[in-house]
Amino acid sequence: MNDRRLVSLDAFRGFTIAAMVLVNNPGDWGHLYAPLEHAKWNGWTFTDCIFPFFLFIGGVAMALSLGRLAAAGADKPRLLAKLAKRAMLIFLIGFLLNFMPYFNIEKVRIPGVLQRIALCTLLAAPIVVYCGWRMQLAVIAGLLALYSVLMLYVPVPGIGAGVLAPGQDFGAWVDRTLLGRHLWVQTKTWDPEGLVSTLPALCSQLFGVLAGRWLASSVDRGRQVAGLIGAGVACVAIGMFLDIILMPINKSLWTPSYCFLMTGLACLAFAAFYWPLDVSPSPRVRTVAARWTRPFVIYGMNALFVFAFSGFIAKMLGYVKFAQPDGSLRTLGRTLYAPIAALPIGAVNTSLLHAVLFDACMFLVAWGMWRKRWFVKV
Repeated sequence: MNDRRLVSLDAFRGFTIAAMVLVNNPGDWGHLYAPLEHAKWNGWTFTDCIFPFFLFIGGVAMALSLGRLAAAGADKPRLLAKLAKRAMLIFLIGFLLNFMPYFNIEKVRIPGVLQRIALCTLLAAPIVVYCGWRMQLAVIAGLLALYSVLMLYVPVPGIGAGVLAPGQDFGAWVDRTLLGRHLWVQTKTWDPEGLVSTLPALCSQLFGVLAGRWLASSVDRGRQVAGLIGAGVACVAIGMFLDIILMPINKSLWTPSYCFLMTGLACLAFAAFYWPLDVSPSPRVRTVAARWTRPFVIYGMNALFVFAFSGFIAKMLGYVKFAQPDGSLRTLGRTLYAPIAALPIGAVNTSLLHAVLFDACMFLVAWGMWRKRWFVKV
């Protein structure tokens, strides 16, 4: 393919970050529409698609960028060192977000979304640089097989093997053993971004790498779209099949069934952006698509910054407090939400309205940066 930037990839990334900001910032966590919260354990919702979409997008971008650099004769060890530095910076940003605002080193959560992205980037880099697509497929198969053996056949002390209940699986035991008190505060005994489940999460990124290699090939773009759709349907079917015969679809465990299902949905979603924005032979279709997806493109060009900044603002809204006339304290977030919550549209709708307004504010930040041509890269 040529070297021009894929508008569709920026648009898909922007859609994903907009969705993440939306689901992460409701006005009231007790009042949510079902698609805007994670599945309680097994199963999936729209919200459960967002994180694997990010990893898939990261894999596509990695394949395209490394492909160009390799073609330009880049030094591979130096390239890996650069990617390792990027991964460490992403990990540090995620850790600092967890560390704030209480700065409690004894209980700070070590895992997190950005930390998992960093680990996947670090582990994927040598596979992308040194392995062809067949070896990459073999690595994916090996990682999913290893994960399945660990989760189903290695006994957990005091519990046994193959127990996939919250906090009782092999991955949770590893996290408690190695990370102790530094786990997700809502559970304390397991972490949705734990160490063992990073193995299949890495596969989600490597599936994105394979998709990126497909886009970078000399195959006609129309066939590329068909390939994305075909792969998407196949992965969804495999995921549903594994849900029955192996392990249930589960985001917190990142089971193989979940990995395949989300990869399939990511392929289909990306194809829905790729065809009208980068492939369609009709200039009118491309122009209309570009107009409608422009907000997503703007969002997507500073996705990491928007994610980190929105997380920082959300923490400050819950940390800064004001004294009330009765002597009680109310957080800045509750203060700002009060007039929205008073609207006569129902608690679920006011909660959603808060999330939409928060998302709109983050978009204004991204739009301002885009106008100034400020693009934060690590």
